[in-house]
Amino acid sequence: MKKTVLFGGSLLFTLSMASCDGGKQKQPNIIFILADDMGYGDVSYLDSRSKIKTENLDRMAREGVVFTDAHSSSSVSTPTRYGILTGRYNWRSTMKQGVLGGYSKALIAPDRETMASMLRKQGYTTAGIGKWHLGWDWNNIEAGADRVDFSKPVVNGPTTRGFDYYYGFCGSLDMPPYVYIENDMPTCLPDRITEDKGKYSWWRKGPTGADFVHEEVLPNLIDRACNYVKEKASSRQPYFLYLPLPAPHTPILPVKEFQGKSGLGDYADFVLMVDAMVGRVLQAVKESGEDDNTIVVFTTDNGCSPAAGIDELIAQGHSPNSIYRGHKADLFDGGHRIPCILRWPGGAKASPCGADGLPDRFLCHVCSIERIYVAGLRRGRQL
Repeated sequence: MKKTVLFGGSLLFTLSMASCDGGKQKQPNIIFILADDMGYGDVSYLDSRSKIKTENLDRMAREGVVFTDAHSSSSVSTPTRYGILTGRYNWRSTMKQGVLGGYSKALIAPDRETMASMLRKQGYTTAGIGKWHLGWDWNNIEAGADRVDFSKPVVNGPTTRGFDYYYGFCGSLDMPPYVYIENDMPTCLPDRITEDKGKYSWWRKGPTGADFVHEEVLPNLIDRACNYVKEKASSRQPYFLYLPLPAPHTPILPVKEFQGKSGLGDYADFVLMVDAMVGRVLQAVKESGEDDNTIVVFTTDNGCSPAAGIDELIAQGHSPNSIYRGHKADLFDGGHRIPCILRWPGGAKASPCGADGLPDRFLCHVCSIERIYVAGLRRGRQL
């Protein structure tokens, strides 16, 4: 018997609501990690033939619940993020195809419930750290992208869509402008124009904030996420941390520690870096003393992109999208079949069965939270 999950806000809603016991016990913290353009076959626990050994994700899978038939609602970035945060099918938004750019206006309507606003009503403090890619309104954008006033706050950003705190950037890491926003305000004015034309490290030409260094973005976001987890450790209020990573999407920029580590090239090195960053978050949760009471979800927005050099990887024996046909932006499974791992030591127990890396063995993992999931759906929430 196979189980399928079309991932959105509903799953986290059912888990958080099912864990509530009338206010006598703190509801679970929730950390939602969303990798960017990372395929099913890039997680070695999901594919025993994978040439990339994702030690931290594998450990997370062994200790938690693994969905082997999970799908994103789209095979590209923006619509998937819309579905995750709103719990709605993405084609119900005003955007019917493609993705937003770095200067695009807000896609989520002001009165639309989001995962963050819903959890805030349940007593959560909410934070988003990372790639937004759902648009916001830059100051003076009506006059054109070259007339944006970066000294003024943005409007209709994450803090108006349910987040108490936000730190990150608007589009993908290859889309200008390259400016961090913290709680609606640019952290630094652009002081230069940058561009990269490398085969895998490329990003489009555009204004770049004085504190924005492409190679440092991923570690910076993880530093801030870990600090957030530690800061919230002593609070009786549960937290929701939405952590959308900019990697391993282009620009593919593994730091020196990971360069050459995989033996397969830059993309595989970057995947190992993503795995290590997930490990840092898990370690921060453990050190916070809230390990048993924290739900950590790892998933991706779509399958691996051709920009990663899929053919070159396959020639070396690694298939980023595993056995599945297609890739990012395809209707085939390779475009939307995604890794999905949930770890919650105090609420979703790991399977007692052995680990041989074969797909059939994952089915019992899904069954371990089926009762909670179905109970949540009966409360009236829909996928």
